[in-house]
Amino acid sequence: MYKIQTMNKISIQGLSLFPHGKYEVAGEIINPDAVIVRSADMHEIEIPASVKAVARAGAGVNNIPLQKCTDRGIVVFNTPGANANAVKELVIASLLFSSRPVFNAASWVKSLMGKGDEIPSLAEKGKSQFIGPEIQGKTLGVIGLGAIGALVANAAVGLGMEVIGYDPFISVDAAWSLSRAVVKAESMDSLLGKADYITLHVPQTDITKGFINAEKIALMKNGVRLLNFSRGGLVINSDVIQAVKSGKIACFVSDFTDEALLNTENVICLPHLGASTPEAEENCARMAVQQIMDFLENGNIVNSVNFPKCRADSPIPEGGSRLCIANKNVPNMIGQIAAVIASAHLNIDAMTNQNRAEIAYNLIDVSEFVDEDVLEKIKAIDGVVSVRIIHGAKRAEEPVVADSDDD
Repeated sequence: MYKIQTMNKISIQGLSLFPHGKYEVAGEIINPDAVIVRSADMHEIEIPASVKAVARAGAGVNNIPLQKCTDRGIVVFNTPGANANAVKELVIASLLFSSRPVFNAASWVKSLMGKGDEIPSLAEKGKSQFIGPEIQGKTLGVIGLGAIGALVANAAVGLGMEVIGYDPFISVDAAWSLSRAVVKAESMDSLLGKADYITLHVPQTDITKGFINAEKIALMKNGVRLLNFSRGGLVINSDVIQAVKSGKIACFVSDFTDEALLNTENVICLPHLGASTPEAEENCARMAVQQIMDFLENGNIVNSVNFPKCRADSPIPEGGSRLCIANKNVPNMIGQIAAVIASAHLNIDAMTNQNRAEIAYNLIDVSEFVDEDVLEKIKAIDGVVSVRIIHGAKRAEEPVVADSDDD
């Protein structure tokens, strides 16, 4: 039986995909095979030695110690696109209320309580202080055209905006999904100078951390409206606050907050609501569960942030075994592994090998059950990070047919 530890509250609908009797799922569990997590910080916890995979029910993995996991051969999954529609809808709403001061207007109307019959006329007289521009015909700059950025760009086109996008690493799938009306920016700097609204949809990395700063803000139009629904660290808040106070940025909407932002007029902070819909939580959980099951039962890796994508072309051989081997991406690893298998008089039926940066991953099918002795010999090879055996179904017993006596 596989053991799964959950951190945070994971959608019951997603967890229900684990077959009863084959998987044990709990928040506290001894020697888990895998962990499913949302926002819990795993940097300071001791990950049990039994853990083979961590699945993040969401896109960002800042709360997971990636290098530590990679060094131990732990595959880290995320669920890109599962919450994309939820974030897209909130970004579109934010485009509107960054232009139209809806929140301030609603708060002001509440201040009229107690005025009785005067309220309608007072409201009519006071509405002029809450004028804001329409988004139709304005230019939206989308930085990052992944699952969420592409949806935002297409939706904005549908609302009558001129959309320019920038993503030097755009995937083929994302490119195909984009509306033809989205114009490709030659550089991020050129996008910054043309956009009336700018929305960020890139991961937080060493390269992108703090990349919206005073230097980049200086390239933007006066009165630009800036939205951040990706990660708080993409923006240097002090630089944005100064730009808001000067009027360079007319409004800043962020799904991440701190004390200084809360104390600044024309800054709207939300409590990380991007994926806070029941549909998104269920989608993320379902995707995380399916990835964990496919990995534990078949060794396949899809949507990992630290391991290469790797899928076997065929099922595990009946009566055979599949070796799932992670190793350092250095020369002669496959040769050494194959030599151990050959020395055990085992025949390799199929093999898939993929690499990503410093790590490589192999799926090797053999026609016989592999014993622990072979496993230990492969583990002993310098550069092998982890080894796991998944056995195929036992072969059906051949029926015994008795000889018949011919008269």
